[in-house]
Amino acid sequence: MSIRIDDELCTGCGSCVASCPYGGIEIIDDKAHITEDCNLCGACVEACTVEAIILEREEFKVKRVDISKYKGIWVIAEHYKDKIHDVAYQLLGKGRELADILKVNLTLVILGANFDNLLDEFSYYGVDEIIYVKSKILKDYYSDLYVKVLTELISKNKPEIILIGATPTGRDFAPRVAKRLNAGLTADCTGLDIDAETRNLLQTRPTFGGNIMATIRTPRSRPQMATVRPGIFKTPEKVKKEIKIRKIDYDFKEKDTVSKIVKIITKEKVTVNLEEAEIIVSGGRGVGSKENFKIIEELATTLNAEVGGSRVAVELNWIDNDHQVGQTGKTVSPRLYIACGISGAIQHIVGMQNSDIIVAINKDENAPIFKTAHYGIVGDLHKVIPSLIKEIKKVRAEETI
Repeated sequence: MSIRIDDELCTGCGSCVASCPYGGIEIIDDKAHITEDCNLCGACVEACTVEAIILEREEFKVKRVDISKYKGIWVIAEHYKDKIHDVAYQLLGKGRELADILKVNLTLVILGANFDNLLDEFSYYGVDEIIYVKSKILKDYYSDLYVKVLTELISKNKPEIILIGATPTGRDFAPRVAKRLNAGLTADCTGLDIDAETRNLLQTRPTFGGNIMATIRTPRSRPQMATVRPGIFKTPEKVKKEIKIRKIDYDFKEKDTVSKIVKIITKEKVTVNLEEAEIIVSGGRGVGSKENFKIIEELATTLNAEVGGSRVAVELNWIDNDHQVGQTGKTVSPRLYIACGISGAIQHIVGMQNSDIIVAINKDENAPIFKTAHYGIVGDLHKVIPSLIKEIKKVRAEETI
C-alpha cells in the first residue's frame, strides 16, 4: 500500500496537515508532501477537499486451495503439570458429532513429554487416532515450538477442521498457526455445526459487543480453525473404543526456542470455581446493591453452590470479576443455574445457556432471561429468595429426621 499526492490538484490548504495524528505530512512551497512519519492511516485522504491525496492499495490475491485434499477433524490438547485441560475432553465430544456428520476420523493431538501411560484414557472419548509429539522440553508450553510443530503436522496431514480451547494458551498459538497456514480462524465460538453439502464448518460467536450472533464460514481455505471457550460443550460419556496411536519424537533443545522458562510461579488456588460448579447462583442489576448481594450468597450457601454475577454487577463493584459469567467472563454449564435479577442480555446468555436447568427470578415478566430459562419466577427476588431458603432448609430438616 502506498500514498501519493497529485501536485496539479493540491492547493496547499493545509487540511491534510491538521488531520494527520502522526506528523506524516507537511506543506512545502504551497504543496503537500508526505514525510517518513506517515503510517498510511488514510486520515489525510478523507480530509482533502480537492481529492489530491490518493491511497493506493495493492490487490491482495488469495491462493486457491484444493479443499478436497483436506479430511478429518483435529482437537489440539493443552496441558499443565501433566494434566490435560478439561476443554480438550469437551471438544472431543463435539468433534465426534462433527466427524460423524462428515464421516471422517477424529484425531487428538498432544505435544508433551510424560503422556505415554495416559494415552489409553482418550480411547473412552470417541477419538479415532492420537498424534503424540514427544519431547522433554514440551513438558512445558513454548509458543514457538507449538507453532512450528503444529504447522508442520497440519501441512503434512491436511485436516479440514481444527478445534482449540480458547484458553490463554490456545489464544496464544492458534492465531500464529493460522497465519502460517493462511487459514481462517474464528475465536471464542459458542456453537459449531456442519453444512453437510459443502463440508463447511459453521462457526457461531457473539459479535458487535455481543448484541448479535454471527455464523462464520471459511469456504475457500483449509483448514477451518476455531477456538472454543471452556464450558461451552459437555464432556461426553465414556465409551471404550479402539484407537490408533502415532508417536513422533522431536529432539528439541533449549536453544531451539527463543524463550526460556526460568521459574514457574504457582498462584494460590482460586476459591471461585465456576467452570466446574454443579450449582451456581448469580445476581445482576436487579439485586440492587453490594449489600443486597448477601442474599445471593446466602442462597448459594444453602445450596452448597458457587456465587456468580453479571457484567453489570462486576462493573458496579458488587462482586469480584472472578465471579463474572458471560461473554467477557466465564462460560459455565452447571446442573443448576439460578439467575437472580438478571435481565438476560445476550452477553450473559452465551455464558450460561448450556446449563442443564436454568431458573430465572425477575420482577419483570418480559425480561429476556425467561426465554432461555427452563423455569421462571416472576417476583421481587428479595421476597422470593428468603422463601426459597426457608423451604430448602425445611426440606433438608425433614430428610434428616
